[in-house]
Amino acid sequence: MVNKKRILVLGINCFPELTGIGKYSGEMVTWLAENGHETTMITAPPYYPNWKVQKPYNGNWYKKECFIDGKLIIYRCPLYVPSNPKGIKRLLHEASFFLSASLVVFLLLFKKKQDIIFSISPPFHLGFLALLYRFFKGGKIVYHVQDLQIEAAKELNILNSARMFDVLFAMERSILNKVNVVSTISDGMIKKVQQKVNKKVLFFPNWVDTENFHPLANRKMLKVKWGYDADDWIVLYSGSIGEKQGLDALIRTAFQVKQHKSIKFIICGTGPYKEELIRLAKADNLDNIKFMPLQDHQVFNEFLNMVDVHLIMQRGNASDLVMPSKLTTILAVGGNALVTANEGTTLHSVINKNKMGEVIDAEDEFLLAKTISEMANNDNIQGGVNARLYAEQFLDKRNILPKLMSDIS
Repeated sequence: MVNKKRILVLGINCFPELTGIGKYSGEMVTWLAENGHETTMITAPPYYPNWKVQKPYNGNWYKKECFIDGKLIIYRCPLYVPSNPKGIKRLLHEASFFLSASLVVFLLLFKKKQDIIFSISPPFHLGFLALLYRFFKGGKIVYHVQDLQIEAAKELNILNSARMFDVLFAMERSILNKVNVVSTISDGMIKKVQQKVNKKVLFFPNWVDTENFHPLANRKMLKVKWGYDADDWIVLYSGSIGEKQGLDALIRTAFQVKQHKSIKFIICGTGPYKEELIRLAKADNLDNIKFMPLQDHQVFNEFLNMVDVHLIMQRGNASDLVMPSKLTTILAVGGNALVTANEGTTLHSVINKNKMGEVIDAEDEFLLAKTISEMANNDNIQGGVNARLYAEQFLDKRNILPKLMSDIS
């Protein structure tokens, strides 16, 4: 039994964001408050993945919100949100949040002490605010790595200054060495973090609500309900539409298989590269691909269940630097996953070891088209069964969050 704590969470993303880090940070602080911990989060107004502040949060000022009978307090801090978050604009975006969040951290120094301070990375440098708070008030810092942000920026050429990367890595090492606990979301990322710091790294995976997301019967009927023919073969990419996913390859793949009239593609989500993908699809006169917005939580389980193939696409040079957050929900609904991940990565190992779908080399567009065509003739029912079992055993929110609190307490 873990004693009730006063908990401070620092993170740029939170609910009502439906995808990415905000989904998990939001669910975590909600669970903490519902389980009796007095929880405070310092975050930004929701802007991800469409990189535009959502209504009714638009307006460049601070906002305080109270939830769960006052057990959860959220401070929204203003920030600069670029429509195209690359290079210096991305740095300015995160720096603006760091500065505005600093004011709230300063004000909290005059309130009751927080027992645990969670710092969610990225942005990695929020760890300095956690260290500042601990210096004056005490408490235990848990530094949780959702993405290896600096390596991803380097591999994807988001920044190209070697000197800048030297500074960023030195800053990150300073944080890692000074915090009390470091955690991350996959075995591969644990190994990479341990190359930076000589301390134990906790395994704190992303989770899923296996009660709200579960398999449904009769997918053919669901397809008709969503406007498709019962015998169509639906291939879905759902999530953030950004550079690291390499979704331009999916447009070219749709062109390669367009002679298979029953194969239909859906790209569902928002992000800075969506308009470019729409332009590419129109240029090729593709009528086998549809663009949809993110689906509401109320219909998302049904939406995922009508799909035949769930795409998890990663660039080869981003392998094991990030772990796709969408994977947990796909597994929970018993989805048939097609993953692009290079051999030796955690994603490749987990899918293959547990026989939960197909894994192919990243950035091999011919192989991607070939595999989709083959899967259209082979409904891998057992893969879906294995996926659901894995989600129940290893990814259930009701197990992961209590274990974390026990480990750090």
